[in-house]
Amino acid sequence: MDKKKLIILALSLLVVLGLAAAQYTPWLYWTLLPKNEIDEIVGEASGETALNTIIDINGYNRDRMSEEYAGPFLETQVILKKLKQYGLAGAEIVSYPGGETWDGVKGELWEVTPRHQKLASMRDMVPMLASGSSTTDVTGELVWVGRGTTAEIEAAKVEGKIVVTEGSLGAVHNLACLQKGALGVIGISMSRPYFDPLQMGWAGIASFRGMRGGPGQPAQAAQPQTPPPAPPKPKFGFQLPVREGDILKQRLMASEKITARAQVESKQEKYKMENVVAYIPGTDPTAGEVIFSAHLFEGMTKLGANDNTSGSATILEAGRLLNTLIQEGRLPKPKRTIRFLWGPEFSGTSLWVKANKPIMDKTLCNINMDMVGEWLSKNQAFMCLMRTTYGNPHYINDVVENLYRYVGEGNRERIQNRSGFNKVPVRVVAPFGADEPFYYSIETHYGASDHEVFNDWGVQVPGVMMIAWPDRWYHTSGDLPDKSDATQLKRAAAIGAAGAYTVANADDNMAIKIAGETASNATRRIGHQFVVALEILNGAKAETLADSYKSARTYVEGAVLNEKDTLDSILELAMDKGAVGNYIGQMKKTVDAVGNANLAALQAHMEATARRLGQKPVVIALTDLEKKAVKIIPKPTAKITEGGYQGYRKYIDGVPAAEKAKYPYASEVSSTGELQLLINGKHNVLDIMKLMDAQAQRRSTVQGILNYLQILKLAGLVEM
Repeated sequence: MDKKKLIILALSLLVVLGLAAAQYTPWLYWTLLPKNEIDEIVGEASGETALNTIIDINGYNRDRMSEEYAGPFLETQVILKKLKQYGLAGAEIVSYPGGETWDGVKGELWEVTPRHQKLASMRDMVPMLASGSSTTDVTGELVWVGRGTTAEIEAAKVEGKIVVTEGSLGAVHNLACLQKGALGVIGISMSRPYFDPLQMGWAGIASFRGMRGGPGQPAQAAQPQTPPPAPPKPKFGFQLPVREGDILKQRLMASEKITARAQVESKQEKYKMENVVAYIPGTDPTAGEVIFSAHLFEGMTKLGANDNTSGSATILEAGRLLNTLIQEGRLPKPKRTIRFLWGPEFSGTSLWVKANKPIMDKTLCNINMDMVGEWLSKNQAFMCLMRTTYGNPHYINDVVENLYRYVGEGNRERIQNRSGFNKVPVRVVAPFGADEPFYYSIETHYGASDHEVFNDWGVQVPGVMMIAWPDRWYHTSGDLPDKSDATQLKRAAAIGAAGAYTVANADDNMAIKIAGETASNATRRIGHQFVVALEILNGAKAETLADSYKSARTYVEGAVLNEKDTLDSILELAMDKGAVGNYIGQMKKTVDAVGNANLAALQAHMEATARRLGQKPVVIALTDLEKKAVKIIPKPTAKITEGGYQGYRKYIDGVPAAEKAKYPYASEVSSTGELQLLINGKHNVLDIMKLMDAQAQRRSTVQGILNYLQILKLAGLVEM
């Protein structure tokens, strides 16, 4: 077949498959699982059960009692008790050394004159007392300092007074209290006040090191033999919600003289890192595992119904429903083990992962749930799927996306179905939950949760995150169960459970189905990158046309490389590697054809752009450095994963500073973490740059990548 026919075929394929992915057929809603199995999972999922768990753990902003610090915490007790009630195997608490944390015991703020009234109390609402506040009993005049700028604080002459601000509580404390002698700070919480004037963010104050020279001034150099002085002890901080704080603000701005008494009692508590684990055993211990994660703690004092008791409750519900269906014979026993992990965000999860390297070595993928319980319409939110980066290409993205589409497209009334009885084709609604569409969005990668532990270069377990965003009560006192929705929880549990089970029980036929689904989705994703590339050319000027065209091609070329890497990941599910591998090979040819068609169309657009700008068409030619980069294929060494999560960092840190200085890269590599993940022994350096540039706002350079690779080589982490 000649090149012209190949391009025509590929364009036709792009149109057909692209439309299939972009539009849902009104009479067909599918999942990778058979219809009877997805119906069992959806039917068994109980949003009310998950909501009850949220209420059991975080029904209100609770002051943690001292006995909890001795262990176990209430959160771990509730999860463990329910796991045993549901009959999941291996349910236990796994503890690791923790440290010390601040604990508020008492926090009372009373106006003394001219009125006698309570202004704030930790008993009324725990976040009213800022974490880090020191034990004290002081009385002082209140003084208004506005946003708490240096000029406002200096003008207010705050020494010996209690400052009131609508600026950052921590920053104002550092300047007004630790440097200017104020007794303490009262913050009016400005955390999204326009729709909820009663909520307050979880805030804290702390010691402030390195301030001997004052803000913006160089600190005095300490003598080498003199140890640095201990940082000053924190004072105290209270918070008021906007509704109440505004009254105090207006009184102070009217020059009313107000005196208040602050009584604070706090202490340091020792604690352990508590993780809860359980699993549903697979029939083949050698076939691999799937792991759910959700953080049960985010610090020891901050609480949140949605962040993240909801994720913890939902993976628990996923475990309950799957175990029930399997034990009752309503679902076949999966080939692969499905494991569950709850713990402190990052800190506890990483410790468990490091301690269980043999499990990680056979774990195929991770589904992380963080903030999944929000009532979507109440929060004006979308249920988002955060995909892996190109550095961790994996079919778990398409498996979970398939279920998002099934629930999202099937749970809205379509005009084509208006005359029928089932206007909502695959209705997934909890008996006591919201009856509304499933607003969803498939997103590019975002970290900042426990899936990043699994995605880490030292672990290499591809992980996706399910999250509802925006969250209007995020990290505030308003993050309570009244913002949660049983329907949303039911849908999240069903999607997570079905996604994990799809992978856990996958055979060769399922691997082929996943490969077909992935190839279909790939046409749409490549098409999106094609549109991005067109926009880059549309914005080109005469002097930037060549660079713009080169950059535009990178978006398509990088996407094609990623989609083929994703298809390759499916082979790990296959028993008959030859047959499944042949099918995957055909799907990769399809992806190549679609990519080539896009590149041909992009060339045509470049030529039209060149005519518009009065320029000659651009001819792409590799530079000498790029030719060199094509010949270099960095290969990872065993040292990368031998220490588990972040274990490789010691080798990078061990490269002498003088050697690192020879290979500057900071301004020329968009993400060293992503660069590391893209080193797989197959990608050459130029392809690595394309894969990075296709997903980053800031472009990398070949020389910057080569320089960083030299540092990794010195660290013994890669071979060239």
